[in-house]
Amino acid sequence: MTKILVIEDEESIRENILELLEAEDFQGIGATNGKIGIKMAIDQIPDLILCDMMMPEVDGHGVLKALRSEPLTATIPFIFLTAKADKSDIRTGMELGADDYITKPCTPQELLKAIAIRLEKHKAISSKSQKTLDELRTNISMSLPHELRTPLNAILGFSELMLSEYQVFEESDILDMLGQINTSGHRLYRLIQNFLLYAELEMAATNPELLKSMRSSEFSCVKSLLTQKSQQQAKLVNRTDDLQLNLEDFSVAIDSVNLAKIVEELLDNAFKFSLPGTPVLLSTLVEDRTFILSVKDRGRGMTADQIARLEAYRQFDRKLYQQAGLGLGLAIVQRLAELHGGEFKIESLPQQETTVCVYLPV
Repeated sequence: MTKILVIEDEESIRENILELLEAEDFQGIGATNGKIGIKMAIDQIPDLILCDMMMPEVDGHGVLKALRSEPLTATIPFIFLTAKADKSDIRTGMELGADDYITKPCTPQELLKAIAIRLEKHKAISSKSQKTLDELRTNISMSLPHELRTPLNAILGFSELMLSEYQVFEESDILDMLGQINTSGHRLYRLIQNFLLYAELEMAATNPELLKSMRSSEFSCVKSLLTQKSQQQAKLVNRTDDLQLNLEDFSVAIDSVNLAKIVEELLDNAFKFSLPGTPVLLSTLVEDRTFILSVKDRGRGMTADQIARLEAYRQFDRKLYQQAGLGLGLAIVQRLAELHGGEFKIESLPQQETTVCVYLPV
């Protein structure tokens, strides 16, 4: 049964609403003031809240602010009941997260219609959120164990083989196995680092002080850093001849570590999804006080639908292509751009070319 909390200090109004809700097969619960209402909402987690605006001790705005700051009640549909509905009150309520306003007195039909609309909308949002969560859970469960196990198996397998049979191996064989162990170790290390970094960036998005600190960063030796980092990335995948640079020096509102990470992930993605012998171009320029970093490749490309659904732990066409990774690279770049007050865009023609751009303040 749908549970609705009515926070109203006038007893007659509160009881009338509760009777109406009971007649319509809702479970109505009442709170005599805002302070009690906050406690009841947290304790009982109703499906919807009807709240008077003008109340002693804690008014409607105070109730809404308290409930929106509490994770358990942050998304509960919230409707104000008020005899006072000037524009400033409505604006304040909407900024705090109110879903609707009903002016008292109102008819039972008006109240029930508003309740039905908000419950239906919340149901649709919850359904979409659950679908997204299920997809995320599936993506993680499919990719994470494989991506962790593959390099770990190589490290354990080669090291155990060397320990048990080291006397029969030639020096060249041992060096080859050591190389495999080293490569797998670096892959595992990068995977773990990206996993932890993405979690840190998600938490940073809700920390105003950290956001302010990130956006006050500045770095000026852009050309030197990008040249060194891009050559390093190309060398790792034996694509130094494919790398093309068109770089200029600017000051940009980001620190060197995060800028290097952006370049690392963009180039890793470009090299991974394009064939050896095809060019990968890294460019920078400034337009309208915006620093633009772009990486262009002539690889597999992405469809408009894939670009729209880009997110962490999602890989496209995984069954068609053998590819390593968790799909975290571009998600990290996008988050870094947003956290620094910038933007992230992808333009792509499938099977022809892809250009990924990061826009940052200067």
